[in-house]
Amino acid sequence: MNDIHCTRVRPNLVHANFHNSNTLTKSEFNFKANLSLNPGCCSRSNPKQTLQTSQVFWVPITFVSLTMANKEMEVVKGLDLQRYMGRWYEIACFPSRFQPSDGVNTRATYTLRDDGTVNVLNETWSGGKRSFIEGTAFKADPTSDEAKLKVRFWVPPFLPLIPVTGDYWVFYIDPHYHCALVGQPTRNYLWILSRKNHLDEETYNELVQRAKDEGYDVSKLHKTPQNNPPPEEEGPEDTKGVWWIKAKIHAIEKQLQNI
Repeated sequence: MNDIHCTRVRPNLVHANFHNSNTLTKSEFNFKANLSLNPGCCSRSNPKQTLQTSQVFWVPITFVSLTMANKEMEVVKGLDLQRYMGRWYEIACFPSRFQPSDGVNTRATYTLRDDGTVNVLNETWSGGKRSFIEGTAFKADPTSDEAKLKVRFWVPPFLPLIPVTGDYWVFYIDPHYHCALVGQPTRNYLWILSRKNHLDEETYNELVQRAKDEGYDVSKLHKTPQNNPPPEEEGPEDTKGVWWIKAKIHAIEKQLQNI
């Protein structure tokens, strides 16, 4: 396997859970509703003229929205994987079917392996019990300096021992590697990650705005509850959770590889 260590970072999170929307943003909906439901807001002319005015303004707004949703995501270039390793806390994310909906203290720990791939450990606490899953991250294109990675996990029993791979694109990281934005080309998934389990409001809002500028529907963001201080011990395992099932399958698969 090719080494994926990179050296240079663009100043401008690998979150472990992976997996163009043309729906209207809230601002777009409000703007259109204002034009169509309040005929006098833009003109004192008759309804027909008002409708024409609405259409004139609405067309460029729709075009901009579709363009943002379909344009190629810009990602970090020259991501330094050595600096990226360690623990990251999930500050907010788009809810997904493969994460516990009531999970708290969610975090990811990354460890660089000798072969250049990355061991991924995702943890969350639900009902006072720890759920976790392990996977592997690797560069999608070993010859590129773009932070476009793939993360592979193992699916539940209905597809035993079959790996599922998802995109993991780092499209922003601060110069000090304190916070990051991770997404996918579909823009259906988004994670805001931080080295600390809390972010000040100003930094959080800046990250949200960056995601919005990249075409993400930030109205779907859900803040992840984080206790302070964060849990240090692993604690009791959730032996019924989906992550536990996936983790056990992965452990069995690794044992089979060593036979």
